[in-house]
Amino acid sequence: MRSRGSQNRLSGNSFGSRVSALIFAMIATMATIYVAGRLWQDAESRVYLIEQLEKRTGQGHSAVSVDDTLKIIACREQQKKLSSLEMELAVARKEGFVSKQSSGNNEKQPTKKILSVIGVMTTFGRKKNRDAIRKAWMPTGASIKNLADQKGIIVRFVIGRSANRGDSLDKEIERENSQTNDFIILDDQVEAVEESAKKTKSFFIYAVDNWDAEFYAKVNDDVYVNLDAFGGVLTSHLDKPRVYVGCMKSGEVFSEPTHKWYEPDWWKFGDGKSYFQHASGEVYVISKALAQFISINRFILRTYAHDDVSTGSWFIGLDVTYLDENKFCCSSWSAGSICAAV
Repeated sequence: MRSRGSQNRLSGNSFGSRVSALIFAMIATMATIYVAGRLWQDAESRVYLIEQLEKRTGQGHSAVSVDDTLKIIACREQQKKLSSLEMELAVARKEGFVSKQSSGNNEKQPTKKILSVIGVMTTFGRKKNRDAIRKAWMPTGASIKNLADQKGIIVRFVIGRSANRGDSLDKEIERENSQTNDFIILDDQVEAVEESAKKTKSFFIYAVDNWDAEFYAKVNDDVYVNLDAFGGVLTSHLDKPRVYVGCMKSGEVFSEPTHKWYEPDWWKFGDGKSYFQHASGEVYVISKALAQFISINRFILRTYAHDDVSTGSWFIGLDVTYLDENKFCCSSWSAGSICAAV
């Protein structure tokens, strides 16, 4: 016969087993409910994605991945934008590139097209040059706005900051700009001769980020520009999406430090020490696509000692149309020329 103590132990063990089994059953039930719920949610998500893919791609029951769908959607959006731009371009050509003013007081003014942004590279101590340009070909005051409205051309002097930020040189430019309002002051660019190539790159980045133009031009502050002829030449090249216009040249790479056109990286140009084809630095123009390329790749584009060589180097290997335009050769003035060195 079992004693009362042993019966109590058996009863206790049996009760403990039932409690453990009950807890295990509850946990298993909760896990089952959780897994079933997740499976149901996943199933609903898959059904929703399939429906959306079928609606957006029109492929019926064909298997299309989400990545493929996103690519198709992006492609369609690009096609819509391209069609819209082509229509706007056709209208712009008929209207002389600048939209006509709307009549009536209640009508909205049309969005004006910008043909080109011209950056005139200047530096400290050259106010006489700037004043001469203002008198000769660059409008001032209200006329600078009229130039943009009527011909779609924006002109600004371009300058960096003094190495001693905030000194008298910077303040002098700020005073001049407060009177003329015709400067682009590149806050992150040091104004120095050896920084000319980086300054030109900074100008293109600034201009494409602030104005949606068809072309962007770099001009020296000792050059006269015929804006009517300039606008006419650019308008004739609107059908070229990646165009580089200028007085094209090549020439010798100088390795002597005492030479005026010394290139510290002369050894990169091969045994012949000859430059690749590039536009002369007095005046050259690049299209919107090339300016955007510079802006996007700003951190990896190499600069050389001279801005014209640097700009030309950025387009090597790209599908770019080079236009050797004699009218952009500023060394001598002739009928139909766009520029002349002064």
